[in-house]
Amino acid sequence: MRPVFHWNLGPRTLELGKRTLIMGIVNVTPDSFSDGGLYLAPERAVEHALALLEEGADIVDIGGESTRPGSRILAKVGARGDKLKGKPATRGSNPANQVSEQEELDRVLPVILALKREKPESLISVDTYKANVARAAVEAGSGIVNDVSGFRWDPEMIKTLAKLNCGAVLMHMRGRPDEWRHLAPLPDPVLVVKRQLGEWAHEVVRHGIQRDRIVLDPGLGFGKNFDQNYPLLKRLDELHALCFPLLLGASRKSFVGRALAKDGHDRATDQRLYGTLAAETAAILKGAHIVRTHDVKASADAARMADQLL
Repeated sequence: MRPVFHWNLGPRTLELGKRTLIMGIVNVTPDSFSDGGLYLAPERAVEHALALLEEGADIVDIGGESTRPGSRILAKVGARGDKLKGKPATRGSNPANQVSEQEELDRVLPVILALKREKPESLISVDTYKANVARAAVEAGSGIVNDVSGFRWDPEMIKTLAKLNCGAVLMHMRGRPDEWRHLAPLPDPVLVVKRQLGEWAHEVVRHGIQRDRIVLDPGLGFGKNFDQNYPLLKRLDELHALCFPLLLGASRKSFVGRALAKDGHDRATDQRLYGTLAAETAAILKGAHIVRTHDVKASADAARMADQLL
């Protein structure tokens, strides 16, 4: 059975585990790998978010900076763990092309504010690794901060989240996007992800973020090569030993395209829906509490069926 948790979001609490929750993706970016540029205008992004809520999204995740390799990212991503150990902060390879804090705020805040005006009861997550963006987004109405760096790229993020009244998604990440192609393979990705997520979660709780505010994400595709994602799906239930709820993002990712490949060619991002649904269903049956997806209506239907099996 999937363990049941109560996710503390400050003014509200979500029950996790009785049914799978759907997190719909709203990328307010020009360069995201699947839908970059489609919702860069705030009015388009709000329209899309409202449509996702209508299709069955429980949460909309709004992001203003892409993390795909080659995107405008990571001028300064000092790994908090390295800093605590006295090692120098690492830097991205292309500082001139970073998405500045102000640019990211200009992208996400109008969408959050407009969506809360249109639908005050909507539950919004902000996808950011910058502490100041997280703070401003929560003040504007976001109830969740979803940080792909596991709160490690901005040394102020943990202190900021400890003071905010919101939920937090801690995702596992290996290296920076510009380093992914060169990372050494993991002998057992499940054991590594489990160990590091456990260490990072313990660290953030020790620094003042309440345990019941945290959801863990194994970070499929983030610093894992194609073959390392499949065991993470197959053995996702091993992460329940950490005693946190789990979020899983497989939507349209490269490892899905590789699994669907024919004649040596990966399936294009807009042709990965059925593979995505298979991955999400497998994850739910292994105990995922939340799935993050571009295709909310289809994923919500698949989740309802998987929930019946649970």
